[in-house]
Amino acid sequence: MITSFSELERVKKEAKKMVKKRASLSGAAAAIPLPGVDIGADITIMLELINSINKKFGLSPEQIEELDLETKRMLLVIITSLGSELAGQVITKQLVTQLLKKVGTKVATKSIAKFVPIIGQATAAGISFASMKYLGDSHVEECYAVSKKFVNNQKAKEKVTI
Repeated sequence: MITSFSELERVKKEAKKMVKKRASLSGAAAAIPLPGVDIGADITIMLELINSINKKFGLSPEQIEELDLETKRMLLVIITSLGSELAGQVITKQLVTQLLKKVGTKVATKSIAKFVPIIGQATAAGISFASMKYLGDSHVEECYAVSKKFVNNQKAKEKVTI
């Protein structure tokens, strides 16, 4: 679990780089004019990305399970109070599909646009990149908020015991 604000900022920066890299992969897959390739790639990329972000912030289900009972309770209360949908969760293809449906109009436009030679493929790639970046960055911000509140609570708890 992240225990300092400097570590938290470093992890956030690393996670944002990871999002940009995966979004670029998604954009590249979207440029391929074959039906379904982009959607399958997006699901696979997002599944891996969300799990990696959770792990970077110490918020994967496995990492949370290893915490002592009091810390685990505090973290789960924070996750719930902030309304996090993905932090601390087992990430499945169904969950990722629901996420992608949130940007469904863009995905549908991307699927149709890619069949227009060159301009359509570029448009599809741009939409895919932007959608993946939006979803990834949103999750980074969600994990950041959870971790920041956790660090704040830990710091406050330390002050009380001193």
